[in-house]
Amino acid sequence: MAECRVSEESVAESGGRLKSEAYFQEKDLWGFIHRSFTKSMGYTEEDLRKPVIGICNTFSELNKCHSHFNELVDYVKRGVWQAGGVPMEFPTISIGEPYVKPTTMLLRNLMAMDTEEMMKGHPIDGVVLLGGCDKTVPAQLMAAASANIPAIVLTGGPMLNGRLGGRSLGACTDCYGFTLEHKAGNISDDELAVAENAICRSDGHCMVMGTASTMASIAEAIGMALPGCAAIPAPDSRRRHMSERTGKQIVELVRLGIRPRDIMTAAAIENAITVTMASGGSTNAIIHLVAISQRLGMKLPLETFDRISSRTPFILNLRPSGKYQMEEYFEAGGVPALMKELEPLLHGDCLTVTGRTVTENLVQAATLDRDVIRTLEEPLDSQGGIAVLRGNLAPDGALIKQTAVSAHLKKHIGRAVVFESPADLNDRIDDPDLVVDENSVLVLKNAGPKGAPAMPEIGQIPIPQKLLKQGIRDMVRISDARISGTSYGALIVHAAPEAAIGGTLALVQDGDEIELDISARRLELKVSDEELARRRLSWQAPKPHYDRGYGLLFHERVLQANLGCDFDFLLPAELREALLGEIESVRKMESSRLK
Repeated sequence: MAECRVSEESVAESGGRLKSEAYFQEKDLWGFIHRSFTKSMGYTEEDLRKPVIGICNTFSELNKCHSHFNELVDYVKRGVWQAGGVPMEFPTISIGEPYVKPTTMLLRNLMAMDTEEMMKGHPIDGVVLLGGCDKTVPAQLMAAASANIPAIVLTGGPMLNGRLGGRSLGACTDCYGFTLEHKAGNISDDELAVAENAICRSDGHCMVMGTASTMASIAEAIGMALPGCAAIPAPDSRRRHMSERTGKQIVELVRLGIRPRDIMTAAAIENAITVTMASGGSTNAIIHLVAISQRLGMKLPLETFDRISSRTPFILNLRPSGKYQMEEYFEAGGVPALMKELEPLLHGDCLTVTGRTVTENLVQAATLDRDVIRTLEEPLDSQGGIAVLRGNLAPDGALIKQTAVSAHLKKHIGRAVVFESPADLNDRIDDPDLVVDENSVLVLKNAGPKGAPAMPEIGQIPIPQKLLKQGIRDMVRISDARISGTSYGALIVHAAPEAAIGGTLALVQDGDEIELDISARRLELKVSDEELARRRLSWQAPKPHYDRGYGLLFHERVLQANLGCDFDFLLPAELREALLGEIESVRKMESSRLK
């Protein structure tokens, strides 16, 4: 059992100074300047003697999921003032899934860097991190792990359920469904427009157990958000109450001297994985949890996820793996109720932002709807949502959300239909002359961290139109890309090493047999080592997408999916040394491809 730790002394006990005191209490030139400039904004001498709380506001009109954050900030500020702190709001970049091209994954590390430097470079004693959309919460947790000043996460909450014809709709699970049926000719343009108007009917992030809901749940499960935070719908008045309570609690964290590394321990990471697996959470969470763990100086191998998944029943009946959505989850008790069911599998002694342990937080938690949150004895499935696959096609691992796979495809052998790039996929997937049937395995190359670029969410390879018209709605699909947490189907993603640096995926050809066996955790390309070696001699790497700027930095320094897609230079020095072998092996593959 991994052990949890807490700060040996609080700020008060140690006699240590707050960071803001070093800025505002010194009677030298810079103390004069700091006080003078700050007072000019309306703050008083009395204010400058209080703890300064930074509020990281990621509001943006280009990020629908964060459109209501300015209101939440007002309630956070109210809580900070009430608790005796001084709130100071600051911005960072804000990355929203619907708009950012080629993918928000390109900017997650940039947001983490931005947030970390803002936290470290200003006179703030603690910080409230407002996030919600998929990459924002992991970026903020990565930054908190690196900066290690008192911090607390406040997520913006999910949308209300979409409604159409008496049916609940969920973004973006039903986005895929409606566009598939439109492509198949089963719904008209007008009917599609009606669905567009019905699916997103309030502020908030996606209301299924996609990546945003998964990461909000992880922030709570890992101990960095207040209990109950994740599932409150964005427009619900209780989201405002949560915001005010969060503002109060960050002042308390500063007084107690509790920091992110006191909370985000190896045991807390395991708690977060357990909740993710029991929830049917997003495959993206694996990349993000690996990155967060590495920022803390801890390696997190994929085997840890598979071990925890194998012993964790799937008990949350939420889409895309189940029936309900976040609104019903909130009404059933939310993350605290789920964690109460999982309590025998959790590390109960882990410290949280409440100042109490997980076990103490769960004393009054209870499940209010047994069809939404099942028991360990009567789960939806005996294992967790995500399985880690190994084999010659993905020697460093690949992922599949096994709870969202059609039963007949969980063990499958089929012949490959290969697309060399996302552009090739777009050009040929609906070609009526494409040689494909329902038993084929669709393979997409060069969609990984370096290849696409930046590993976009295109692993839900479309079903060819001619098969849609035959009624086919699921096929085995393999790529080095990611998928949205709202996706469903037999989607194998995060294949590592990726094709663009010469991973085995790069060598797959049309007609090759591929075997998937989820129960055995096996993914095999039925081609001999000798034949693969012959193919490698003629393989040519794709041309890099960037020759300047941040894109070039990303391309040159991003790690592979199994290492969290962080930048190598952002890891703690001791962990960089420990991972040197894996990092260097990828660089050797890269340099050989460039030759």
